[in-house]
Amino acid sequence: MAKRAQAAKKATKTKIELEPYQIVLRPLVTEKGVHRATRVNQYAFEVNPLAEKPQIKEAVETLFNVKVTKVRTQNRKGKPRRYRYRYGYTKNWKKAIVTLDAEYRIDFF
Repeated sequence: MAKRAQAAKKATKTKIELEPYQIVLRPLVTEKGVHRATRVNQYAFEVNPLAEKPQIKEAVETLFNVKVTKVRTQNRKGKPRRYRYRYGYTKNWKKAIVTLDAEYRIDFF
C-alpha cells in the first residue's frame, strides 16, 4: 500500500521545464537584502512559484555567472488590500534567498 501511494505521489507531480529568465523574476532590493548582500553574501529574488531549489540554483548561476552554495525558499501569502470600495488580495509569491560562494558577488546597481 505504501509503495502505491508513493508511486501515485510521484506520478501527480509534473516536471515543467522553465527557462532561467522564467524562474528568476526580479531581485528584491530592500534594506535587509542589501545588508545580507554586504555581510553574508546572500541575495533575495522573487521566483516562479513552480520552480524548485535545484532549478533556482541553476538559473541564478547561468544568469549571473556565479557559484551558488545554498538556496532557501519561502512561500509568501498575499496581503489584503482595498481599492476604492472593494476588498481583495495581492498575489501569493515565492521568495528565494541565495547564498553565493565567498569569491562571487552580484552588483544590481
